Formats: sequence, C-alpha cells, structure tokens
Amino acid sequence: MKVLVINSGSSSIKFQLLDMADETVLASGLVERIGEPVSLVKCAMHPGRDGEVLLKREMQIEDHQSGMHQAVELLTDEQRGVVRSRIDIGAIGHRVVHGGEDFHQPTMIDAAVVAAIEKNIPLAPLHNPANLDGIHVALGLFPGIAQVAVFDTAFHQTIPPRAHIYALPYELYERYRIRRYGFHGTSHKYVAGECARLLDKPLSACNLITIHLGNGCSMTAIENGRSIDTTLGMTPLEGLVMGTRSGDIDPALLVFLHRNAGLGIEEIDRLLNTESGLKGICGHNDMRDIHAAIADGDRRAALALDIQTYRNRKYIGAFMAVLGRVDSLVFTAGIGENDAVVRSRSVEGLECFGIQIDPQRNQQRIDGPLRISSQLSSIAVWVIPTNEELAIARETIGVVEAGNNKEMKRR
Repeated sequence: MKVLVINSGSSSIKFQLLDMADETVLASGLVERIGEPVSLVKCAMHPGRDGEVLLKREMQIEDHQSGMHQAVELLTDEQRGVVRSRIDIGAIGHRVVHGGEDFHQPTMIDAAVVAAIEKNIPLAPLHNPANLDGIHVALGLFPGIAQVAVFDTAFHQTIPPRAHIYALPYELYERYRIRRYGFHGTSHKYVAGECARLLDKPLSACNLITIHLGNGCSMTAIENGRSIDTTLGMTPLEGLVMGTRSGDIDPALLVFLHRNAGLGIEEIDRLLNTESGLKGICGHNDMRDIHAAIADGDRRAALALDIQTYRNRKYIGAFMAVLGRVDSLVFTAGIGENDAVVRSRSVEGLECFGIQIDPQRNQQRIDGPLRISSQLSSIAVWVIPTNEELAIARETIGVVEAGNNKEMKRR
C-alpha cells in the first residue's frame, strides 16, 4: 500500500509518499508561502530507476486547496510522477498537533473526529486549524480513501495524573482541561521503538530517556515502553531551552512584564515563543551560528550553549530519578543528531550515574543509528535519526488494517 503523509501548517503543506511494502520514500515535497504573492512548490521524486528528480514551481497559491492540487499534480505527473493517479494512493495519514484528552491512539477520520479536533483548537490555536485545513482538503481530493489522524499528544496520554496535573485550582482542569499534554510524541515513540530493537529487547521492557533537540526541544521519560513524563506542557513552551522559546520560567514574570514593562498579553506571548530561548540570549537560534559565534569569542553565544545544555542535563537527572532504572538515553532531531558538542555537554558530569560518552564515537558522522556511549558506560547512549513521516505512515497502516480486520469479522 502507498501512504501519503500530510503535515499541514498555517502557510505550508509538507507531504511524503511512501511505499509501505518496503517503507521506501517515493516522493517528498513542500508547498510554502501559501497566501503570499509568490508561493513555492517543490517535490523530490524517488522513482527508483533514474535517481532523484527535483521539480519546482513558483506561482501564487491562494489557499490549502490549491496547494494540495499542485502537490497531487506533481505526484501524478505523466512523465515524472511516481503514481499514475490519486486512486493509487491507498491511505492518507495526517499529522495533528493536539488531540487533547480525546485521542490516545491514531484514529480513522470521520465527522466525529473532525469535530473533536475542532473542539481542541483552544489548546493549539496556531496548529489545529491548519491541520484541519489539510484534512478538509484531502477529504475532498481523495473521496473513499482511508484517512487517519496521528496526534503529537497521543503518546503522552499514559502520563499519570501526578505528572500531568498542575498545582492550580483543580476546577481549572475540570473546566478548561489545563494540564500537561506533551508534544513530539510521534518522534519520541518512533526512536523509542528503534532503540528497543537495537537493544534487542521488547519496547515493553525498556526504560528510556528520549531527547528531541531541534528548534523545538523536549525530553520524555519512558517506562516499560510508555511515556510517564515529558518536558513540554499544555503548550510547546514549557521545559527545555529551545531555539526561540523560553522553556521553564517563573510564571510571575508574566505579571512583572505587564506591570513594569507595559507589555500586553499578545506581546508577552510573542516574546516567550519567538524572541526567547537561544535567540533571546545571543541573537542566534541556529546552533551552527552559535558555534561560529563562540569561535569568534562571543560570550553570550557561549552562555546560550551553557544554559541550554545545563537545562538538558538537569532534566536528564530528574528523569533518571523518576525512572529508577534507565536502559538508554536517545538523542534525536536536528541538534540531537548533528551536534556532538551539545550531546557531550548535556551529559557532562553524569559519569557517576553510569553515563559515559566515547569522544571518538560521538564525533562520527551520523547516517543511521549510532551508539556513542563508551564500554564503561552502564547506560547506553544512542543517536537515532527520527523519521516522523515513516512513523505516521506506520500508524496509518495499523489503523487501516485494524479497520479492515473488523470489517472482515463483521462479514
């Protein structure tokens, strides 16, 4: 079966087509700057016989419907497309950021599911509406084809109340569902499964700390294959220091900024989400630029690196205490997979807890899973590239096959 994975943002659509017979990528693309005077559509085709073919188009794309039409046209192009028509696509998997408490698993999309995603818009006002745009367009373009919603928050629905309830008046949870939800769940679940395979253990027997470090960052404590705590909270702002997001701060700072700096709610929200984190400290949110600035003697860049890796180390220690026994740490995502300095600094001083990195292994180029812990390390440390599109495609296949099995039993 061929599965189309769609990640619909507010002004972009990322898509990838996979042949799930061997989990190969047939095509991957991006429609960006939707609604702007000049939009860009690009798609890399991997037909398997002629190598990669990159197609690009610049035009005005007014809305997501037009953007998806362009993507489908490229995928089904008579000369260079990878499928003959849209009916060759067996299923569609949609990334949805927030499922609230309604969704613990990937789910076949129907009217009730769409309504539940809409209900959770207040929890993710920037993401869920864009995800819904992609769903509505795909339902119109691919009638009769199974479509599945895969939620970033679903993996974390196993977190117990002691870890997900905030110490606020309980009525706020009951009325507004204010609690820790966590995000990056698809990535954490994928690398956890890959780590279990590499350890030659069932995931249900693994205790892991998975560390997703990119522009957005999160860490998850996984006990016997289930998420029991994570750093991101009700929104993707809590926890680790990120590219432009603050992570943990004293919540009274919001009142202070309002009273003393005259900032309004929207200004504070923008400051915490887009002007803070690494960018707020040193002016850079790309770790490559930060390393270059450090080499030039920039003290604030050095401070930004120190603050981020200190926060990483602090949470690793906290999650070790939560788990008790840890089989492995797993670094993943853009920084986690590519930045040896961040990895080594994030576990610096944890040798007494059984974590020791091999400096030479840590410096190796990552083109697949790599164990970077030394022979003396009692806790394995892995770098495992994440693959959220493949994870969504696998979840989609699982839901479709489960639905087909139920239908067969009914007959």
